[in-house]
Amino acid sequence: MSEEILINITPMESRVAVVENGVLQEVHVERTQRRGIVGNIYKGKVVRVLPGMQAAFVDIGLDRAAFIHASEISLREGQAVESISALVHDGQSLVVQVTKDPIGSKGARLTTQLSIPSRYLVYMPRTSHVGISLKIEDEGERERLKQVVTDCIAQENIQDAGGFILRTAAEGAGAEEILMDIRYLRRLWEQIGTQIKTVGAPTEIYEDLGLALRTLRDLVNPKIEKIRIDSRETFQKTTQFVAELMPELAERLEHYPGERPIFDLYGVEDEIQRALDRKVPLKSGGYLVVDPAEAMTTIDVNTGAFVGHRNLEETIFKTNLEAATAIARQLRLRNIGGIIIIDFIDMEDEEHQRQVLRTLEKQLERDHAKTNIIGITELGLVQMTRKRTRESLEQVLCEPCFCCHGRGKLKTPETVCYEIFREILREARAYQAEGYRVLANQKVVDRLLDEESGNVAELEAFIGRTIRFQVESMYSQEQYDVVLL
Repeated sequence: MSEEILINITPMESRVAVVENGVLQEVHVERTQRRGIVGNIYKGKVVRVLPGMQAAFVDIGLDRAAFIHASEISLREGQAVESISALVHDGQSLVVQVTKDPIGSKGARLTTQLSIPSRYLVYMPRTSHVGISLKIEDEGERERLKQVVTDCIAQENIQDAGGFILRTAAEGAGAEEILMDIRYLRRLWEQIGTQIKTVGAPTEIYEDLGLALRTLRDLVNPKIEKIRIDSRETFQKTTQFVAELMPELAERLEHYPGERPIFDLYGVEDEIQRALDRKVPLKSGGYLVVDPAEAMTTIDVNTGAFVGHRNLEETIFKTNLEAATAIARQLRLRNIGGIIIIDFIDMEDEEHQRQVLRTLEKQLERDHAKTNIIGITELGLVQMTRKRTRESLEQVLCEPCFCCHGRGKLKTPETVCYEIFREILREARAYQAEGYRVLANQKVVDRLLDEESGNVAELEAFIGRTIRFQVESMYSQEQYDVVLL
């Protein structure tokens, strides 16, 4: 399987595309004026303790206060506390790390269990645990890596070393490479420790890498054949970063100097536009309908034009198999997180159900975000979760429609006409006027003068006043005003 990473840099934003066999799998966007803050460390100030929620709000210098739950506050050795009030108090300084960006109306989520990632390791200065990514399945390799870390800590004669988690990228790494990571992380933590002691609250202490360098650290795996970057300045920065921390990637880096935009060359721009559509066509003729909402995202599978060759059960099974693969890709591409409910087409054959679930599980293994398939409900709906740390693609690129306010529906011209009639009756009862002028959208005025003309005449006779109409081209279909003359 051929995999490439494309990095597109402009002064306004950075974008990264992960392409497998010519098909876009992931896209990440970071705006210069609105960078994500996941991984950043702050010295914050507790501004409000909420005993009923076992949580607190912390000012870290953002527009909205951030949120921390009691379970995310590290306990001192031997400490056993049941209440948030025993852990923090108003006005207290607290060193915290962002685990979730502010999304919608919700503030950032925080933890005091700090962690700093490098190429092969995640350093946790406030624990003493050595863990290994579950994606490294070979037991012999797991034991080897654990021993390598233990030997490196002993070699460095580090007192109070902290804890380490070996990342998936550490599989096959040598002792020298892991030792370099440990030294890098320890130096970085010393700098952060100095900041913690000297700065006031709220202050940013540590900022995670920008999107381009973060991509090299977190997304690159042995399957990635090329990393193409269209900015010479960023290419030089990444070359230096790779030389210091990831020398094995040097041959895979490539500067793209072409006149044609790199995302156009690979069809990424068109794929991004399609990723914002509600309907996702399948090759068989079936389709998905993706509906993100506040509480969860629902995905509905439909056969559409696909009729199969043998029988209905075969048609449904093949559509669901294709849908399972497409759904896994759409979750990555759209960066959908939280609770996800999938409504596959009902299957009577239990073996077919198991195969569809297995296909979904297999495809989700390639996802960098943590996923968990909980099971099938009595109604035949698949329940799953996907870890959400940053805004979805739709939240980054779009905003709620000013016409329908995000509902996805508009009131019909007929409905708006009847609202106008009721408003005129209210005005007639409350105020004395010589007549009324209605300002409304073209479609609404057209209906008032055509299909509703009889009702307008009856209303004029009932209130004893004339009603005039005026088209306002800037008004949305639901917007109107009734003016007294």
